[in-house]
Amino acid sequence: MPILGIGVDILHLPRLIGLLNRRGSEAFATKILSSQEFRSFQLLTEQHGDKTERIARFLGVRWAVKEAAYKALYPIRPTWKEITYSSFDGVTGAKPTLVYRPVRDCVTPVDKLHVSVSHDGAYIYAQVIAESP
Repeated sequence: MPILGIGVDILHLPRLIGLLNRRGSEAFATKILSSQEFRSFQLLTEQHGDKTERIARFLGVRWAVKEAAYKALYPIRPTWKEITYSSFDGVTGAKPTLVYRPVRDCVTPVDKLHVSVSHDGAYIYAQVIAESP
């Protein structure tokens, strides 16, 4: 399959934590998460409260992944909620996945998205490769 594009993003977690402290994690989550991601966010906040680094890392990974996806998909302009990231599943061993589901009725030249995420200390790095059919 031909490569449509490659996108990368790096996020400094303290910058996001500052934003979440000013605006609230729920407001930020509502803006950027798909419905499936938002359900996972709600479960996480029920377990860990609203102000933990775990919540910031959850949101930061999705923000970085979506920013990288926008770069890989250009000139397609997806909305935040049209892209859904599912992380590694330690129970089943399923790899992280990224799915683009356009809300609008349109033909898209995207066949598959490949995603890789790494985080170390205060940084989150995401890379996305978009394949065309």
